[in-house]
Amino acid sequence: MTIADAEPATADEAEALAVDGLRWLIGTGRKTGDGDGLGWPVRPSDDAIDPMLYNGTAGAVPTLLEAWRHFGDDVYADTAVRAARALEEFAGSWEDHSLYFGRTGIALALRAVHEQLGDARAGAAAERALEGVRAAFVGERWGELYELMGGNAGIGLGALLAGQDDLAVLAVEPYARTAEPTAAGVRWPFRPGVEGRMHHVSHGTLGVVYGLAAVGGATGRSDLLDLALAGAADVVARDEDGPEGFLVPHSDPPHFPDVTPRYSYGWCHGPAGDAQVFRLLRDVTGDPAWTALADRCWHTVTRSGLPRRLRPGFWDNDGRCCGTAGVLALAGDRIAERGDSPAFARTLVAALVDRAVRDADGARWSHVEHRATPSDLEPECGWAGGNAGIVRELLRHVRIVRGGDPAYAVAWPDQPVPRTQATDPIRPAGAAVDADAVS
Repeated sequence: MTIADAEPATADEAEALAVDGLRWLIGTGRKTGDGDGLGWPVRPSDDAIDPMLYNGTAGAVPTLLEAWRHFGDDVYADTAVRAARALEEFAGSWEDHSLYFGRTGIALALRAVHEQLGDARAGAAAERALEGVRAAFVGERWGELYELMGGNAGIGLGALLAGQDDLAVLAVEPYARTAEPTAAGVRWPFRPGVEGRMHHVSHGTLGVVYGLAAVGGATGRSDLLDLALAGAADVVARDEDGPEGFLVPHSDPPHFPDVTPRYSYGWCHGPAGDAQVFRLLRDVTGDPAWTALADRCWHTVTRSGLPRRLRPGFWDNDGRCCGTAGVLALAGDRIAERGDSPAFARTLVAALVDRAVRDADGARWSHVEHRATPSDLEPECGWAGGNAGIVRELLRHVRIVRGGDPAYAVAWPDQPVPRTQATDPIRPAGAAVDADAVS
């Protein structure tokens, strides 16, 4: 049976799959230090524990806290604390400082454990991690990458969630000095010395736009917001699927043209992620034109053919970063905010049910690399392409279709809290506010 022929998945099926996914995830964790800590490698076959938010231990923490809130089972809370113990070892020593690959993401996970479970050790470790980030700033950037995942924009978002508005501003101000004018707006290189300019959230212009808009909106810096709008204008001018849809190429000139598709549809390089930026700009500016652009993104996503694997190389990933779970995140936001039918979301969940590998150890997902033999890749543990990211979206989907709270247990830095839940459209409820910045 193909995905197109499959019956939409029920909430009970999605919840049972999430339980199996959690069992496999916890089972792949490894003891650290004196045995109190629990950390994860990227893949079970890897030798080393990885601390990163992107595909390591930090990315598992929000999922464990999601499961604890969803089921009320303290096993998940206890496992999150053990993950925090493992992350403490990296808070002051990990050499990368970014959101998805470094200390800023480690701090995010540690702060979540502190805030939700009252674990003071985790809170202190989070402060150490961010102190290291602040101390490592050299005037323009922290390292080679200069975008959301590995660079300034993501650090700004992480600092904003931590209530450190001055660090957030410090992170994004350099974009004003490095913006490249274009016919329609501005753009940025994602690292020095590259010819291609990426356009989307993970490594491109819209990721920088998100950081500038979020920080500018939260701190009253209209100059940062204006720069964000100029970056968004550059990307909007590149649309090739209007007036009903929205589709912008991966990069121009094409980056890695021999291996990178010209068009993608997920969170990282496609309209599923573009829509998240447009949602934020809607909240920051109050301009309904951004809602219309987000709707156009959804039009393109739902007519692209995903989650079917239409041809080799098309939709070979079910993960949060580049695949089905990332689209499910946007589907949930639209159900919460726009009253969309859950039908397409259930189709996405049906794909996750159909493609899961299930046995006595639990459930996991194997992505496909059509250019390799064998083409099925080893399942991963973390947020980007593994169980942590997929399970988190399954649990939220179950809650939404049952009429529950559409907000996540842990707010994600580059996904706006649904407006039905947000008390502040820029800063999620519970985040600290700098009184001097808003007085």
